[in-house]
Amino acid sequence: MPATAFPDHTVETAPAATRPGLSAIAQKQGFLPAAAGRMATSPEVLSGFLKMNALFESTTLDKLSREVLSMTMATRNDCHVCVAMHTGTLTALGTGPALIAALREGTPLPDERLEAVRQFILAVLATNGAVDDAAIEAFTAHGYTTRNALEVTLGIATYTLSTFANRMTGAPVDGPLARFA
Repeated sequence: MPATAFPDHTVETAPAATRPGLSAIAQKQGFLPAAAGRMATSPEVLSGFLKMNALFESTTLDKLSREVLSMTMATRNDCHVCVAMHTGTLTALGTGPALIAALREGTPLPDERLEAVRQFILAVLATNGAVDDAAIEAFTAHGYTTRNALEVTLGIATYTLSTFANRMTGAPVDGPLARFA
């Protein structure tokens, strides 16, 4: 099925069950990203992503570590929409250009602690979660906790859902995000 089969829903044209979620997204972002509009084709997928994302955002992982996870997943899964969106978020957080560039390129990060979380994410992915004690110890040696280790799995699940859905639907980079593409 071609990506063009997924409509760019608006709050008005989306299935009724997705309208509150789309309205909240549009209010928060100042516009309705096409990725959300296309994801709204399935109320369950949009609702699932919004719930999972809210849970991930409420974890004890700090905001920058969560963004490292989001960008690591975006680049790994080649989701151009997520790369642009999270580049925008990192820029708004005042993140330095060297860190953003390394995340976008999938290269070692200039910050040792953030590189530890990136390496842990990659280890979790490479082992389907069956990381060894050395991976846990390397992660926790940088101030992260075993709780954070489990929270990484929530982030991976959340951003697997969004990156896969964005790629499947062919979601474009919206105008406000174009400068971060």
